[in-house]
Amino acid sequence: MRVFSALYDKVIQLARHRHAEAWLGGLSFAESSFFPVPPDVMLAPMVLARRERAWRLATLTTVTSVLGGLLGYLLGWLIIDAILPVVERAGYLPAYQRAVDWFDHYGFWAILLAGFTPIPYKVFTIAGGAVGLSLPVFVVGSVIGRGGRFFLVAWLCRALGPVFETRLLRWIDLIGWSLLALIAVAGGLWWWLR
Repeated sequence: MRVFSALYDKVIQLARHRHAEAWLGGLSFAESSFFPVPPDVMLAPMVLARRERAWRLATLTTVTSVLGGLLGYLLGWLIIDAILPVVERAGYLPAYQRAVDWFDHYGFWAILLAGFTPIPYKVFTIAGGAVGLSLPVFVVGSVIGRGGRFFLVAWLCRALGPVFETRLLRWIDLIGWSLLALIAVAGGLWWWLR
């Protein structure tokens, strides 16, 4: 079944849409404070579709991500007690507690690492506000971490564009079904070990 190939074709079409940049900015903003889908899933196809816009798209993603991070910081600073039950229900409480601990020990480096890696950045934005991390430290760490990540994605897609896309299209269905199987196995193991 070639489900993922068709989905990829649809994403590439949407990446060329005249409102695609607004959607990318909105997704990037939302992901930094509450939404679970990372903006990379939109950034990469958009760069592949319009390689000449790679740096512009990476900048847009970085700026809107940091602005969304500031919303998360504000939520953590103002209403952490109201947010913690939501964080717990979403399954992010252990990550939140780890983020608070990392801020106590590493400060700037914690937010920089969270911005660059697949660690849920939104958890760190809320925790940063809750522990009162210095706002300039938060912003600089976020800009470097998020910018580093999104510019790396844009550069890789721009530099390897046709080669990357050709190889990805050859294997996309196998990769997609494999990822779904891994998620199902991980979910089953998590449920069984609870």
